Amino acid sequence: MTTPDSLDSPESRASHAPAPVRDTAPHARAEAHVRARSGGPLRLHAGEPAPAGMLRLTRSDSSGEALPVWPDGATPSLLDEYQVTPVPVERSGETRRVLAACLTCCWPDLSADPWPGEPAPVELVLDTYRALIGRTDDLMRNWAIGALRRLHDSAWIVMSDGLVSLGPRCALWPVESHAQLKELVHRIPRPERSELTVVADADLVAAARPPVASDPATSAPVPGALAPAGDPPPAAPAEDPPPAAPAEDPPPAAPAEDPPPAAPAEDLPSAGPGGRVEEGTAEFGDLLDGYDERRRAELVAAFMAVEHAAEPVQEARFGALRDPALRRTLGEMLARRGRTLIQHRERWISGYDDGAAGAGVRLGEGERAVLTLVLVHSVAIPRAEGLLPEDTWASPHPTPVEELRRHTQLPIGELEAALRGLRHAGLLTQVKAGEEAGGYVPGPQFHRLTPVARRRLQEELILAAGPHTPLAAAVRARRTTR
Repeated sequence: MTTPDSLDSPESRASHAPAPVRDTAPHARAEAHVRARSGGPLRLHAGEPAPAGMLRLTRSDSSGEALPVWPDGATPSLLDEYQVTPVPVERSGETRRVLAACLTCCWPDLSADPWPGEPAPVELVLDTYRALIGRTDDLMRNWAIGALRRLHDSAWIVMSDGLVSLGPRCALWPVESHAQLKELVHRIPRPERSELTVVADADLVAAARPPVASDPATSAPVPGALAPAGDPPPAAPAEDPPPAAPAEDPPPAAPAEDPPPAAPAEDLPSAGPGGRVEEGTAEFGDLLDGYDERRRAELVAAFMAVEHAAEPVQEARFGALRDPALRRTLGEMLARRGRTLIQHRERWISGYDDGAAGAGVRLGEGERAVLTLVLVHSVAIPRAEGLLPEDTWASPHPTPVEELRRHTQLPIGELEAALRGLRHAGLLTQVKAGEEAGGYVPGPQFHRLTPVARRRLQEELILAAGPHTPLAAAVRARRTTR
């Protein structure tokens, strides 16, 4: 099952205006998966099919979003069976509980599928969260607002104009999990809300609904002809990603990676007034169908492990990594998503293929500046002092926040936003140092660099840390001769 513990993937990043995807050629499909993993659900125009290996969420105006699904119905919770640590999420307990509160408020009709549900006021969600944890202090409210932001950035929810809706990733919960989700909703206490004297919850929601189109000939509303409600829901490392008591998380799970071909629109069950879920075309069937059940399961397990683990996984623990033939097939599966296997001695992990990495979402200028400073202070300087080996980007030397404030020209709000985005992308990890504030070190994303990417990043770090040094001159000279 997938939960906010994975928030989809190590490379997962929000994209408030996801790029449309058009071409369905193999290379274009791989680039589409790269964009979806790095930037979240892809926007689709009216009638445009989802790329292979993706689900299509169709809106009332026939536009939609495309989301990647996993092979054979597996989810990142499979990592628990192999005792593999997934990428951690900031305050994961709070995030799960806030998602449970959102589900309770946005899923009033339990006879329908959870997605798209109904919008609910943010304050109602916060009140439900308070009732769930039994605390009403301001600190809990601040943590809940932070969790709402993380869920919004990873497309589990959509926040807009004071309202919360279930995000595209909630459409990945399979029908089999709905009974468990309903039980969770029933167990969550409802808040005691005093009567509102200005604007009631129902009025807030009604005001946010798009207008109903009318037939000019009859002036009568046209059923289902709703205007698009602004921007499509925002995303994602990444990519990408359990049964719960009231204080725990709901049990989301993703549909199979290789579902049957999409049925005609009239045969698809409606997902409510806001849209419907359409299954996409198969992606790995031709690669997996030739294997027996055991080897197929080994391939799927290795795929999920290298895609969602926080660190490279042991080769000895996965048959598809030990066997060269299976490992070759695993590499072909990853290549269809713009990914490749990366070896760290006897450990393996996946990363963006060098040829497809450019299709991903780019960091902003502020994020690049902050990341560069952390790499200089946590990696380059310790490496120059002999405290770090040449071939690692993992560092036990945190860069203090005061150092970032002192050496950047970013306003404090922009600095905090950049740090938040880099943490969410898995590019930075916040560490504590006893009673001190600690600082930031490179995140788990740096395990996923290919040799070419590692060399390119090393050159960029040389140019940033010492642009006038002989080493920097050598780097520039080598680049001009390529």
